[in-house]
Formats: sequence, C-alpha cells, structure tokens
Amino acid sequence: MMEKLFKIFIYKEGEAPLFHNGPCKSIYSIEGVFFSLMERDTHFRTLDPDQAHIYFLPFSVVMIIHHLFDPIVRDKNVMKHVVGDYVKVISQKYRYWNRSLGADHFMLSCHDWGPRATRYVPQLYYNSIRALCNANTSEHFNPRKDASIPEINLITGETKGLTGGLPLSKRTILAFFAGRLHGRIRLALLHHWKEKDELVQVYETLPEGLSYPDLMKKSKYCICPSGHEVASPRIVEAIYAECVPVLISQHYVLPFSDVLDWGSFSVQVSVDEIPNLKKILLGIPQDRYINMQERVKLVQRHFVVNNPPKRFYVFHMIIHSIWLRRLNVAV
Repeated sequence: MMEKLFKIFIYKEGEAPLFHNGPCKSIYSIEGVFFSLMERDTHFRTLDPDQAHIYFLPFSVVMIIHHLFDPIVRDKNVMKHVVGDYVKVISQKYRYWNRSLGADHFMLSCHDWGPRATRYVPQLYYNSIRALCNANTSEHFNPRKDASIPEINLITGETKGLTGGLPLSKRTILAFFAGRLHGRIRLALLHHWKEKDELVQVYETLPEGLSYPDLMKKSKYCICPSGHEVASPRIVEAIYAECVPVLISQHYVLPFSDVLDWGSFSVQVSVDEIPNLKKILLGIPQDRYINMQERVKLVQRHFVVNNPPKRFYVFHMIIHSIWLRRLNVAV
C-alpha cells in the first residue's frame, strides 16, 4: 500500500547550507543521507503538492547549529528564528500547513537538539511528525505521532563494506564497550566494569594496538549505553558487526519498534542491573544467544544505507515509520 500510494512533497523554499542539505560524514549522517536521497527520489516524491499525503520541512538542525550557533554566546534562539521563520513562510505561501495545523507535515533530525528545535513552534512540536534520533519520552517524544530513527555514524561517508562479523567460534569476548564518559549511565558502567574483567571488556579509551571494529566482531554482546542523550550509534555498529546489542537506556523509544521485535535480537538491561551485567549475560542459554544473533543478521538490512535505496533498507524503513503515523491523521 505505502509503495503504491504514498506521496511526499518537499517545500522548495530555503537554500543550502541550512536547508535541503545535511552532513553525511558524522554521527548525524542519517540526516544528510535522508535529505540527499529524498531530494533525488522519484518513487515517493511528488512535485505537485495537491497530490501529496505529507509535506517535508527540509531544514537541517545540524547545519543550523554548525553555521549559526556561537559556542561562546550559546544563544539557542538561532533555531527559533530559522525554524519559526521557515514555518511562517510556508504557512503564508501554501494552504497545507494551516489546513491541518501542521499535522500532515514532518521534519527529520539526528542532532541532540532536534527536539528543542521544534519546541519554538508549538504546532510543529505538538502536531507534526518528528523523525528523531533523540527519541526520548521524558523530553516529550510521542511515539504515536513521532518516529524514532537510528543514529548511524558514517565516519568517511562510505556506505559499503560496513557489515559482517566473525563466526561464533572466534567470538572470544563476552561483552565489549569503549567510549568516553558522558552521562550517568556510562558513569555507572565505567565505575563497575572499566578494565576490570577479561570477559566483559569495558574501556574509556582503547589501549594502543586494539581495534574498535575488530573487538566488536570478536564479541558475543556489544554494550550500548546511552550518553547524555538516549540514542547511540553503537546500536547500529553492533548490528553491523553481527554482535547482539545490550541496550542500557531510559525513556528511549527504539527505532522501527512498530515492526521490529527488539527483544528477539537484543538484551535490555536496566541501569540498576549494571553491576550484574556479567551474570546476566552468562545466564543466557547458548541456544537463545544463537537465535538472537541470527536475528541480528536478519534485521541488519533495515539499518543499512544504500544508494539508490532498496526495499526494506533504512531509507524505506524511515519512510514506512512516517507513513504509519500519517495514517493516524485525518485532513
């Protein structure tokens, strides 16, 4: 149904670098990738707004912050001015925003401040579909109307050769994490496990000579704790490495959870259970682990970027999440 009917109109107003443009070489890569693929799309995109089911607001929060935010002054009102003025322009020029009060419009952002950027326009914040990496229900992410999207770190911008792991016989590490200290969840993880166990290998900084991708591929479980914000690129990195993700977060709506059963291919551990992490993972029967790892391989394609986009891969998954939420809107 979606592939046959769904049509998206992109407002042409706005110029690069703040609009119709985004980063493709960072943890915010999905923002730039989606903008690029959506602008060139010929399947879902329509140039006739009267034929559209939904309308895309093509502002990039990452680019607004990069070009306009002064790290010394730290005036977040730059987002208010850009986003507010943009909605004002399209609402005065077109009839579609006022017709639905923004409910059949969507924005997309992977920046931590993506939710904040929408707060300055109440109709965008409360009515519109927000496709966000930072899908935090404690910050008013509403899973009934908002869509959680994965945080994908394309370090070089390259999208090929990123997937694949080692066979089970060569996965000699029970669990692995390496990452900087920020946020109380990582603080607890590093406090209990930093460089204290051969099976649960946790580092703040990797020792010289060790490879982050290789350690993920050698591990049965990859620990994915939230930092200051709920989303983490480690979840997709784990899936790419065919390593079962161990999710430690609070208030996080997982990407594509409308259609993916995360409990079948990941382990969710509460913050209070961090001291018992090794015991929890060792207590998982081997056959259950094998089943979870096989499911990691099965769902992997849903998180893979490709150009041109393919069915069931990440671009289509994001479109599908938006489609499901558009079905809830009567215009």
